[in-house]
Amino acid sequence: MFPSDEIWHTDSTSGADHECYDDKPHEECGVFGASTPLGEGLGQLAFFGLFALQHRGQEAAGIAISDGSRVRVHKDSGLVSNVFTPATMAGLTGYHAIGHTRYSTTGGNSHKNIQPFVVETMHGPLAVAHNGNLVNAAALRDELLSRGFGLTATSDTEVITLMLAAAGGRTWEDRVERTLPAWKGAFSLVMLVNDRVIAVRDPWGFRPMHVGRLPHGGYAVASETCALNTLGCLEIDEVRPGEIVTLQGAEMHRRQALTPAATPARCTFEFVYFSRPDSNWAGHNVHHVRQRLGEQLAMESGVDADVVIPVPDSSIPAAIGYSRQSGIPHNDGLIKNRYIGRTFIEPTQDLRERGVALKFNALSENLAGKRVVMIDDSLVRGTTAGPLVKLLRDAGATEVHLRITCPPITDACHFGVDMGHDGDLMAARLTVEEMRELIGADSLHFLSLEGMMTAIEPASGGASTGYCNGCFTGQYPMPVDEAPPKLRFEGALA
Repeated sequence: MFPSDEIWHTDSTSGADHECYDDKPHEECGVFGASTPLGEGLGQLAFFGLFALQHRGQEAAGIAISDGSRVRVHKDSGLVSNVFTPATMAGLTGYHAIGHTRYSTTGGNSHKNIQPFVVETMHGPLAVAHNGNLVNAAALRDELLSRGFGLTATSDTEVITLMLAAAGGRTWEDRVERTLPAWKGAFSLVMLVNDRVIAVRDPWGFRPMHVGRLPHGGYAVASETCALNTLGCLEIDEVRPGEIVTLQGAEMHRRQALTPAATPARCTFEFVYFSRPDSNWAGHNVHHVRQRLGEQLAMESGVDADVVIPVPDSSIPAAIGYSRQSGIPHNDGLIKNRYIGRTFIEPTQDLRERGVALKFNALSENLAGKRVVMIDDSLVRGTTAGPLVKLLRDAGATEVHLRITCPPITDACHFGVDMGHDGDLMAARLTVEEMRELIGADSLHFLSLEGMMTAIEPASGGASTGYCNGCFTGQYPMPVDEAPPKLRFEGALA
């Protein structure tokens, strides 16, 4: 359920090494907003909306809520269930709320970068939460500094917040519309002002965002449909690229502020890995897409084997699809400790050397004497694949064939996914055969770009039109020369 879980994450202030054994791309965050005419239980609605988006980021969480005259905010490092307690929830009452769960992509994992950002403006309070990444954040930040603005954080979300606070216009919607053209990159935003919630999505549509009607009045907006379904929302619809949606009690107003890009740039990794399998986007159910990814993989990379196993949990649907297409039985081969989460307790050297065995155990009864096809959704730095192959061999597997449900990741993402830099990426440095040899698998095969797009959009004929595949091809929907490294702004505010 939590694809970004880490085995441990030692305190950066202690000088201990940051260790991560999941070797997955990390999503920046999930955003949520809601407005109701009665306000009763709105804090709880926001909590459960964020809880449903926990898989999008586990570094920090926050909720800002307004009773019409004053904004209250509570945010802290940790999982949603740890950040919000009955005591903290008691003070979060009001009619309008936004929330955020974070994994950092611009700006480090520090308290100053936890969202929502809240500022007081001449027009009243403003709170902002953001999913995505601005490629021109450095230039916008420099412009704010040159105009005398003081910045206290290192996140592009603070830049967005201060630009909105300084914008001209009669209403907040006018200020948003005036500021939108300056932002280049990926952004699905929720904003809280005294008497309403405002949501906006970039004209390229990089990140998902949906709005729905709450069953007892009012409206909610969220990164994924799974959060809206959790709350029982009706009439769920996608927020259109370039659209501003205002939620105000029992009313919802929609304004097309920017013309959508001629060619959308939806992130394919939402289907491959990030989104929860019960979410829907662009008219497709994520779980069904992942099954089709497995089917395509079986058609492209057939091999004689006895059992198909997933790397749990995100690869389970693809393993089912691979098994169905290939006729090779599907079974569990790896059991995941779903409760390990992230801990600030550093392991002993003996445990450190066990690596992925802290997170996965192999089922020798299902593996011994078997030729195994292991399905995973991605291969980023390659730090996990080798130990997993060894785990299977130690459990008695006679052959291990690794199959990946996307093409090799050769280039960094600049639109809200923390994959590391080009030099960190295994496929940017090595051929497939070199990767196979290093990992120790009997064979290694990645799904082709055409096969992946056929699974996502069956009618596309394998074309990438409408999607961003920059991490696979190095061809981005817009210039990324200005895109700052993740920790670009950390120096002065260290």
